[in-house]
Amino acid sequence: MTVDHALVVPTDQQIRALHERYAPNEEAFDLVYTHCQIICAVAEQLLERHPWPLNVDLVRAGSLLHDIGVYRLYDATGQLDHENYIRHGVLGHALLRDAGLPELIGRFCSHHTGVGLTREDVLQQRLPLPVGDYLADTAEEQLVTYADKFHSKTTPPTFVTSSSYVAGLRRFGEDKVARFAALVKKFGEPDLLSLSRSYQQPLI
Repeated sequence: MTVDHALVVPTDQQIRALHERYAPNEEAFDLVYTHCQIICAVAEQLLERHPWPLNVDLVRAGSLLHDIGVYRLYDATGQLDHENYIRHGVLGHALLRDAGLPELIGRFCSHHTGVGLTREDVLQQRLPLPVGDYLADTAEEQLVTYADKFHSKTTPPTFVTSSSYVAGLRRFGEDKVARFAALVKKFGEPDLLSLSRSYQQPLI
């Protein structure tokens, strides 16, 4: 898959408006939108270090929108459906499609989970997803997927080192660890300490 560099990408203001439209409450907005801003900061930091021929506007939009589907998992009481959290990517993709955004942007939602989900993962783990491959294909998708691994929307939200991430990833198989290692080699490691201080969130 190639990226159309003439693609019309939504502005930061338009993206924030989408978050405000779909967030069920202010707490959900703060959690998800702040996380997306942080992932954008991580991605842009890596881009500054290694100026590949990527569509920077697309990376920014993908970072800021990749988790918008999380809003669809809140119920009427404001509780998040953790059991079906893995569906947030496909829900976000559908949300952006319905909002009229290009497919290339919607894919950042459905193709960023973990280090990518394969058809075999969906079948073997009996995941509540349409059977298919959800892998980051373009360099832009790979960068957003990778940046997303360095921050978690836990309580409280935290920055995650690559070693901490790998420790949790290993239970899914050495093939996943190898895929993450390839991303580390390709993009390098971000300066999480500076971001942790800037956002006043812990680094684990």
